[in-house]
Amino acid sequence: MRVRPLACLALIVALTACGRSAGPASTTTPASALTPPPIATHSPPSPPKAAESPAAVLKRSTENGQETVEDATADSGSHNLLLAAVASTVAAATPSAAAQATASSAGWQEGVNYTRFVPAQPTDVPAGQVEVLEFFWYACPHCFALDPAIEEWRKGKPAYVTFSRVPVTWSEGHRSLARLFYTLKALGKGDSLHTEIFREIHVNGDPLVAPDPSNTVQTEQIQAKFVARFGISESAFKSAYESMAVNTDMQRADELVQRYRVDGVPTFIVNGKYKADVASAGGPDKLLKLVSDLAAQEHKHP
Repeated sequence: MRVRPLACLALIVALTACGRSAGPASTTTPASALTPPPIATHSPPSPPKAAESPAAVLKRSTENGQETVEDATADSGSHNLLLAAVASTVAAATPSAAAQATASSAGWQEGVNYTRFVPAQPTDVPAGQVEVLEFFWYACPHCFALDPAIEEWRKGKPAYVTFSRVPVTWSEGHRSLARLFYTLKALGKGDSLHTEIFREIHVNGDPLVAPDPSNTVQTEQIQAKFVARFGISESAFKSAYESMAVNTDMQRADELVQRYRVDGVPTFIVNGKYKADVASAGGPDKLLKLVSDLAAQEHKHP
Protein backbone atom coordinates (compact mmCIF):
# COMPACT_ATOMS: atom_id res chain seq x y z
CA MET A 1 0.00 0.00 0.00
CA ARG A 2 1.32 3.45 -0.87
CA VAL A 3 0.58 6.52 1.22
CA ARG A 4 0.57 9.92 -0.37
CA PRO A 5 3.33 11.90 1.40
CA LEU A 6 1.44 15.22 1.49
CA ALA A 7 -1.79 13.58 2.61
CA CYS A 8 -0.14 11.83 5.55
CA LEU A 9 2.13 14.67 6.65
CA ALA A 10 -0.60 16.91 8.05
CA LEU A 11 -2.06 13.96 9.96
CA ILE A 12 1.25 12.82 11.38
CA VAL A 13 2.34 16.27 12.58
CA ALA A 14 -0.59 16.22 15.01
CA LEU A 15 0.96 13.23 16.76
CA THR A 16 3.55 13.70 19.46
CA ALA A 17 5.89 10.82 20.18
CA CYS A 18 6.70 7.16 19.73
CA GLY A 19 7.48 5.28 22.92
CA ARG A 20 9.04 1.98 23.89
CA SER A 21 5.73 0.12 23.58
CA ALA A 22 6.02 0.45 19.82
CA GLY A 23 7.94 -2.82 19.94
CA PRO A 24 9.78 -4.26 16.95
CA ALA A 25 9.75 -2.46 13.65
CA SER A 26 8.85 -5.62 11.78
CA THR A 27 5.43 -4.35 10.72
CA THR A 28 4.67 -0.68 10.20
CA THR A 29 1.18 0.77 10.42
CA PRO A 30 0.75 3.21 7.50
CA ALA A 31 0.40 6.82 8.58
CA SER A 32 -3.09 7.02 7.07
CA ALA A 33 -4.30 4.34 9.49
CA LEU A 34 -3.28 6.25 12.60
CA THR A 35 -5.76 8.29 14.62
CA PRO A 36 -4.25 11.57 15.86
CA PRO A 37 -4.38 11.75 19.68
CA PRO A 38 -4.27 14.85 21.87
CA ILE A 39 -0.88 16.07 23.08
CA ALA A 40 0.50 13.17 25.09
CA THR A 41 1.52 13.22 28.73
CA HIS A 42 3.64 10.80 30.68
CA SER A 43 1.39 8.12 32.09
CA PRO A 44 1.88 5.16 34.44
CA PRO A 45 3.00 1.95 32.74
CA SER A 46 0.30 -0.34 31.39
CA PRO A 47 0.72 -4.13 31.49
CA PRO A 48 1.70 -5.56 28.09
CA LYS A 49 -1.00 -7.47 26.23
CA ALA A 50 -0.29 -11.07 25.36
CA ALA A 51 -0.39 -12.25 21.74
CA GLU A 52 -0.50 -8.72 20.34
CA SER A 53 0.83 -8.33 16.82
CA PRO A 54 3.68 -5.87 16.17
CA ALA A 55 1.30 -3.76 14.06
CA ALA A 56 -1.21 -3.58 16.92
CA VAL A 57 1.50 -2.66 19.40
CA LEU A 58 2.76 0.11 17.10
CA LYS A 59 -0.75 1.52 16.66
CA ARG A 60 -1.34 1.43 20.43
CA SER A 61 1.92 3.26 21.08
CA THR A 62 1.06 6.07 18.67
CA GLU A 63 -2.34 6.49 20.31
CA ASN A 64 -0.89 6.59 23.82
CA GLY A 65 2.06 8.67 22.71
CA GLN A 66 4.39 7.43 25.42
CA GLU A 67 5.69 4.20 26.89
CA THR A 68 7.61 2.92 29.86
CA VAL A 69 10.39 0.38 30.18
CA GLU A 70 7.94 -2.27 31.39
CA ASP A 71 5.86 -1.90 28.21
CA ALA A 72 8.71 -2.84 25.88
CA THR A 73 7.36 -6.27 25.01
CA ALA A 74 10.09 -6.92 22.43
CA ASP A 75 12.91 -5.98 24.78
CA SER A 76 15.00 -8.60 26.52
CA GLY A 77 14.50 -8.85 30.25
CA SER A 78 18.10 -7.94 30.98
CA HIS A 79 17.92 -4.80 28.84
CA ASN A 80 14.68 -3.71 30.56
CA LEU A 81 16.17 -4.26 34.01
CA LEU A 82 19.26 -2.30 33.04
CA LEU A 83 17.17 0.64 31.85
CA ALA A 84 14.92 0.46 34.89
CA ALA A 85 17.92 0.46 37.20
CA VAL A 86 19.40 3.66 35.80
CA ALA A 87 18.69 6.47 38.24
CA SER A 88 17.08 9.51 36.66
CA THR A 89 19.32 12.56 36.42
CA VAL A 90 16.51 14.90 35.43
CA ALA A 91 15.90 17.19 38.37
CA ALA A 92 14.27 20.47 39.11
CA ALA A 93 16.89 23.06 39.90
CA THR A 94 17.28 26.79 39.98
CA PRO A 95 19.03 27.87 36.77
CA SER A 96 21.72 30.51 36.79
CA ALA A 97 20.53 34.11 36.65
CA ALA A 98 21.85 34.54 33.11
CA ALA A 99 20.26 31.34 31.88
CA GLN A 100 16.98 32.13 33.60
CA ALA A 101 16.89 35.59 32.04
CA THR A 102 17.63 34.19 28.57
CA ALA A 103 14.94 31.52 28.80
CA SER A 104 12.42 33.95 30.23
CA SER A 105 13.00 36.54 27.52
CA ALA A 106 12.38 33.85 24.90
CA GLY A 107 9.14 32.82 26.62
CA TRP A 108 10.34 29.36 27.66
CA GLN A 109 9.88 27.99 31.17
CA GLU A 110 12.07 25.40 32.83
CA GLY A 111 9.99 22.51 34.09
CA VAL A 112 7.32 23.30 31.51
CA ASN A 113 8.99 23.57 28.11
CA TYR A 114 12.14 21.67 29.01
CA THR A 115 13.77 19.84 31.90
CA ARG A 116 17.29 20.30 33.20
CA PHE A 117 19.81 17.59 34.04
CA VAL A 118 21.58 17.96 37.37
CA PRO A 119 24.44 17.47 37.18
CA ALA A 120 24.95 18.30 33.52
CA GLN A 121 26.10 15.28 31.51
CA PRO A 122 29.41 15.14 29.60
CA THR A 123 29.31 16.00 25.91
CA ASP A 124 31.43 14.83 23.00
CA VAL A 125 32.18 18.11 21.22
CA PRO A 126 35.17 20.49 21.15
CA ALA A 127 35.37 23.51 23.44
CA GLY A 128 33.16 26.33 22.20
CA GLN A 129 30.70 23.96 20.54
CA VAL A 130 27.17 23.21 21.74
CA GLU A 131 26.07 19.60 21.34
CA VAL A 132 22.51 18.91 20.15
CA LEU A 133 21.32 15.29 20.05
CA GLU A 134 18.14 14.06 18.40
CA PHE A 135 16.94 10.66 19.59
CA PHE A 136 14.78 9.06 16.91
CA TRP A 137 13.46 5.80 15.44
CA TYR A 138 13.07 5.25 11.71
CA ALA A 139 9.71 3.47 12.15
CA CYS A 140 8.26 6.32 14.25
CA PRO A 141 5.70 8.35 12.25
CA HIS A 142 6.34 11.41 14.42
CA CYS A 143 10.06 11.34 13.62
CA PHE A 144 9.20 10.94 9.93
CA ALA A 145 6.87 13.95 10.07
CA LEU A 146 9.39 16.16 11.85
CA ASP A 147 12.44 15.15 9.84
CA PRO A 148 12.03 17.62 6.92
CA ALA A 149 12.00 20.51 9.40
CA ILE A 150 15.03 19.05 11.19
CA GLU A 151 16.89 18.77 7.88
CA GLU A 152 16.14 22.40 7.08
CA TRP A 153 17.22 23.45 10.57
CA ARG A 154 20.38 21.32 10.35
CA LYS A 155 21.50 22.96 7.12
CA GLY A 156 21.03 26.47 8.52
CA LYS A 157 22.07 25.95 12.15
CA PRO A 158 24.75 28.18 13.71
CA ALA A 159 28.35 27.08 13.28
CA TYR A 160 28.70 26.63 17.05
CA VAL A 161 26.08 23.82 17.09
CA THR A 162 27.26 20.23 16.61
CA PHE A 163 24.21 18.16 15.71
CA SER A 164 24.06 14.35 15.94
CA ARG A 165 21.25 11.86 15.52
CA VAL A 166 21.03 8.93 17.95
CA PRO A 167 18.74 6.00 17.07
CA VAL A 168 17.03 4.43 20.07
CA THR A 169 17.94 0.84 20.96
CA TRP A 170 15.05 -0.23 23.18
CA SER A 171 14.38 -3.62 21.60
CA GLU A 172 15.68 -5.96 18.89
CA GLY A 173 13.46 -4.28 16.32
CA HIS A 174 14.72 -0.82 17.28
CA ARG A 175 18.31 -2.06 17.30
CA SER A 176 17.95 -3.48 13.78
CA LEU A 177 17.18 -0.04 12.38
CA ALA A 178 19.83 1.57 14.58
CA ARG A 179 22.42 -0.80 13.10
CA LEU A 180 21.29 0.17 9.59
CA PHE A 181 21.77 3.84 10.52
CA TYR A 182 25.30 3.29 11.81
CA THR A 183 26.25 0.95 8.95
CA LEU A 184 25.38 3.63 6.40
CA LYS A 185 27.25 6.18 8.52
CA ALA A 186 30.35 3.94 8.40
CA LEU A 187 29.99 3.73 4.61
CA GLY A 188 29.75 7.50 4.28
CA LYS A 189 26.12 7.29 3.11
CA GLY A 190 24.32 8.26 6.30
CA ASP A 191 23.19 11.74 5.31
CA SER A 192 22.39 10.90 1.69
CA LEU A 193 20.18 7.89 2.51
CA HIS A 194 18.62 9.11 5.77
CA THR A 195 15.48 10.43 4.09
CA GLU A 196 15.31 7.40 1.79
CA ILE A 197 15.02 5.07 4.79
CA PHE A 198 12.14 7.08 6.22
CA ARG A 199 10.43 7.06 2.82
CA GLU A 200 10.90 3.31 2.35
CA ILE A 201 9.24 2.57 5.69
CA HIS A 202 6.45 5.16 5.80
CA VAL A 203 5.63 5.69 2.13
CA ASN A 204 6.48 2.33 0.57
CA GLY A 205 5.39 0.27 3.59
CA ASP A 206 8.63 -1.74 3.81
CA PRO A 207 9.67 -2.07 7.50
CA LEU A 208 13.29 -3.01 6.58
CA VAL A 209 13.24 -5.53 9.43
CA ALA A 210 12.43 -9.25 9.32
CA PRO A 211 8.96 -10.36 10.49
CA ASP A 212 10.80 -11.86 13.47
CA PRO A 213 13.15 -9.04 14.58
CA SER A 214 15.37 -11.56 16.37
CA ASN A 215 16.23 -13.05 12.97
CA THR A 216 19.17 -10.72 12.41
CA VAL A 217 20.45 -12.67 9.40
CA GLN A 218 17.20 -12.12 7.49
CA THR A 219 17.08 -8.47 8.55
CA GLU A 220 20.61 -7.95 7.25
CA GLN A 221 19.61 -9.49 3.92
CA ILE A 222 16.54 -7.27 3.65
CA GLN A 223 18.57 -4.15 4.38
CA ALA A 224 21.41 -5.16 2.03
CA LYS A 225 18.87 -5.56 -0.78
CA PHE A 226 17.45 -2.11 -0.02
CA VAL A 227 20.79 -0.26 -0.03
CA ALA A 228 21.87 -2.07 -3.23
CA ARG A 229 19.38 0.18 -5.02
CA PHE A 230 21.65 3.09 -4.14
CA GLY A 231 24.87 1.55 -5.40
CA ILE A 232 26.11 -0.09 -2.19
CA SER A 233 27.41 -3.60 -2.83
CA GLU A 234 26.30 -6.49 -0.65
CA SER A 235 29.91 -7.23 0.31
CA ALA A 236 30.58 -3.64 1.39
CA PHE A 237 27.36 -3.54 3.41
CA LYS A 238 28.02 -6.86 5.15
CA SER A 239 31.59 -5.85 5.94
CA ALA A 240 30.46 -2.66 7.66
CA TYR A 241 27.40 -4.23 9.31
CA GLU A 242 29.37 -6.08 11.99
CA SER A 243 32.43 -3.83 11.98
CA MET A 244 34.08 -2.54 15.13
CA ALA A 245 33.08 1.02 14.22
CA VAL A 246 29.39 0.11 14.01
CA ASN A 247 29.50 -1.98 17.20
CA THR A 248 31.15 0.94 19.00
CA ASP A 249 28.46 3.33 17.77
CA MET A 250 25.76 0.91 18.89
CA GLN A 251 27.29 0.72 22.35
CA ARG A 252 27.43 4.51 22.58
CA ALA A 253 23.76 4.74 21.53
CA ASP A 254 22.85 2.31 24.32
CA GLU A 255 24.73 4.43 26.83
CA LEU A 256 23.14 7.70 25.68
CA VAL A 257 19.60 6.28 25.70
CA GLN A 258 20.14 5.09 29.27
CA ARG A 259 21.98 8.21 30.45
CA TYR A 260 19.20 10.53 29.30
CA ARG A 261 16.37 8.08 30.09
CA VAL A 262 14.86 8.54 26.66
CA ASP A 263 11.34 7.04 26.79
CA GLY A 264 9.85 8.64 23.70
CA VAL A 265 10.95 9.97 20.33
CA PRO A 266 11.66 12.43 18.88
CA THR A 267 13.53 13.82 21.89
CA PHE A 268 16.25 16.49 21.88
CA ILE A 269 19.10 16.94 24.35
CA VAL A 270 20.96 20.27 24.33
CA ASN A 271 24.55 20.30 25.59
CA GLY A 272 23.99 17.54 28.13
CA LYS A 273 21.81 19.93 30.17
CA TYR A 274 18.34 20.25 28.66
CA LYS A 275 15.74 17.76 27.46
CA ALA A 276 12.79 18.75 25.26
CA ASP A 277 10.24 17.15 22.97
CA VAL A 278 7.22 18.10 20.87
CA ALA A 279 4.81 18.02 23.81
CA SER A 280 6.98 20.12 26.13
CA ALA A 281 7.71 22.71 23.42
CA GLY A 282 4.03 23.08 22.61
CA GLY A 283 4.08 21.62 19.11
CA PRO A 284 6.40 20.50 16.32
CA ASP A 285 6.65 24.03 14.93
CA LYS A 286 8.00 25.28 18.26
CA LEU A 287 10.39 22.47 19.13
CA LEU A 288 13.29 23.53 16.91
CA LYS A 289 12.90 27.16 18.02
CA LEU A 290 13.21 25.96 21.61
CA VAL A 291 16.27 23.87 20.75
CA SER A 292 17.87 26.86 18.98
CA ASP A 293 17.19 29.18 21.91
CA LEU A 294 18.63 26.72 24.43
CA ALA A 295 21.70 26.23 22.22
CA ALA A 296 22.18 30.00 21.92
CA GLN A 297 21.86 30.29 25.69
CA GLU A 298 24.57 27.66 26.14
CA HIS A 299 26.84 29.39 23.66
CA LYS A 300 26.56 32.71 25.53
CA HIS A 301 26.57 31.26 29.05
CA PRO A 302 28.22 27.79 28.98
